[in-house]
Parts: sequence; structure tokens; C-alpha cells
Amino acid sequence: MSIDPRGTVISTILRHDAKTTSYKIALIRAINDVALAFPDVGNGQAVAIPLRVLAEYWLAYYWPFADQHLPIWQGPRNRRREGVAQDMAFRPELTALKLEWEALWQMPAAPSDGFVVVNEMRVSRRRAQYPPSLVRAYYEALQAIAKTIEMPIRYAGPGNWSVFPRPARFDSLQQPVTALPGTQPADRCLVVKPEVWFLFRQLSLWIEALCIHQWALFTESVDPTDGRRVHRGQVYKLLTDRPGNRRPLTWERNEVELLILEGHTFTCPWTRKRIAAGVPYDLDHLVPVSIYPFNEMWNLAPTDPHFNQHVKRDRLPSPERLAVAQPILAQTYTTYGRLPSLREALREDSVQRFLSVSSPADITPERIASAAARFIEQLATARNIARF
Repeated sequence: MSIDPRGTVISTILRHDAKTTSYKIALIRAINDVALAFPDVGNGQAVAIPLRVLAEYWLAYYWPFADQHLPIWQGPRNRRREGVAQDMAFRPELTALKLEWEALWQMPAAPSDGFVVVNEMRVSRRRAQYPPSLVRAYYEALQAIAKTIEMPIRYAGPGNWSVFPRPARFDSLQQPVTALPGTQPADRCLVVKPEVWFLFRQLSLWIEALCIHQWALFTESVDPTDGRRVHRGQVYKLLTDRPGNRRPLTWERNEVELLILEGHTFTCPWTRKRIAAGVPYDLDHLVPVSIYPFNEMWNLAPTDPHFNQHVKRDRLPSPERLAVAQPILAQTYTTYGRLPSLREALREDSVQRFLSVSSPADITPERIASAAARFIEQLATARNIARF
């Protein structure tokens, strides 16, 4: 396997490839985020990424640019006889979804709400809580985006299909590939070569920074037909906004409360404080929402509220704290399994995230805790996140 330690292929696409839209930048950033979000995929093999997964990231990235009244253009809008062409092929569908979201909450959407929407729609039990019209708008936007993604895949690098091959159904791929957890036989997939996947894993922080920088510069250079040119600083703020508030974890907390009322106890993975009936606790995101907005059950654990709010906050544990926490997390997941609804939620969320727990025999509390700990450690290292 030939390794390019400087990431020349990626930097060339971002800095020197011809661009009429921001699509190529969004493609590289999405692959980079996927490599980070699925830590046990790869291991020397090519990786198959369903286009619908890349589309989820695009939905979050482009969300702040899809304002109905003050859109931020992502390319030229050429006039045609039938009207004005869209700068983004999926702008109508994404704008419609954003309007549905704002109507539901009766307030303007935050720039980072695209990440919240994707997180809510990924999890079936949370998706079921939303109006059918919003769910329908979400899938229409994803479908439109997934179709558009094939364009930058084709034109990345010199010539056609030179860096990435033409997407194909997963069940038609001939070469040995590792699929992301949850990949279906009919999913159209982008195949990333092992040496390119290695680059994304090793240079994640640098790639993200370059993507955001180049995206801000590109958007500032777009000549708007309405005379509203945006400054690169404004674009940078939109692209780096992260969810600061959480959607209520009402269902998850109610289920945990049922276990506590039945006499089960939990242990805070960070302080080892016992959590039982009458003891205050937070249902903590192990990976903070500001880093990655996962409301998946493996990422939620009852914790000491004072430590969570005043010490942990938006940081990740040190390797030493993580080693101590791992068996406690396994016990937390074991207790979740006492309730059929929580057991199924933990199973569903884990098999969609970790390749190492994809078979029924692997779905044990210990294996899930091990996978979660590896994920947290790899995320902290790749993004140089503050530790506690």
C-alpha cells in the first residue's frame, strides 16, 4: 500500500481543483467525518460508504446556507429561460426541510440544527416522535443530496473518477471492501481506497481545518446576483457552529428512572459515586454534544451531576480515567439490558455505530463498552480534544 503522508491528493483537491460550487470541499469533509465517526472500520481494506451517509453530513454542513430569506450562495446562479437556476441542486428540498423544522419549534433554526436534525432522524425511536411531514421532508432532502454527491466524486482530481471510482450498489462490488455498519445490499456506495482512508484517519484535524478554510474562501468569492456578498469570517462561524443545547432526552431518562424505581443502581463512570433512588444524576453524553451530537444509548450514562457540569463539561476523559470507566460502562449497559426497551435501543444504536459488535454474539455489554472506549480515545487523539 503506497502511503502519501502529506495528504497531497486531498490537499490538491481542496486547494487546486477547479470549483464552480463547494461540492468537492463538502465531499472531502464528509469522508473525513465518516472516518472519524466509525473508528473500527478499515484496517487495510477499502471502505464502502453509502451515499446516504455522506448525504447526512452534507445536510448538516449546508443547513445554515439554506435560509429562505437570506440564502448564502454556494455557486453561480445562471439565468435560463425557465427562471434562475439554483446554485445547489438540493437547495429547494433542504430549504423545505428547514422550514418544517422552524415551524415545529416556532423559532428560527440555529446554524448547527442540521446536525441535530440528522442525529434525531438517525435513531428510530426519536424519529418516531416527529410529524410525518418533517420526516418526509428529511428523506426528500437526503435523496436530493445523495444524487448530487455523485458529481464531485466524479470530478475530484485530474480527469473523471481518478481519485474515487464510480459509486455502485454494495452487493455489486467485486473487490474486498469493509462496509460501514448498517450498510444495506442495495445502498449505492463510494469506495475509498485503503491508502486514502489511512490519510483521513491520520490527518483528520488538518483535513477539517483546511476544508473549513477553503470553504470560507470559496463562499466569499461567489458573485451574488442579489448584491449580498458574505465575508469569510461569517462563513467560518456558520461552518464551525456546534449544538450547544440538547433536545430533551425524555424517553431515555424515563427508561432509566424505571430501572432505578425497580431498585437497580448505577455507578458514575467518572467519580464512582453510587446512583440510586433519590440521588440526583445527569444522563451524560460520554462524547459531548458539542463534539459529536450522538443521542445513542451507548453514549448515555447516569453520572454525578456536579462533576458532569463543572469538571467534565465538553471534555473527554484521559486514558487513565477511560480505563477505570470501561468496566463501569459495561455494568451500566448490563443494567440497561434489564429493561427490554432499553436493551433493544442499546443494541440498535451499537450495531449502527461499531463494526466490532455487528453480529448477535458480539452484542455484549463488555464488547460495547470496549468499542465505546476505543471510539472515545481515537476521537480525543484525532481531534486533540481537551481531557479531564
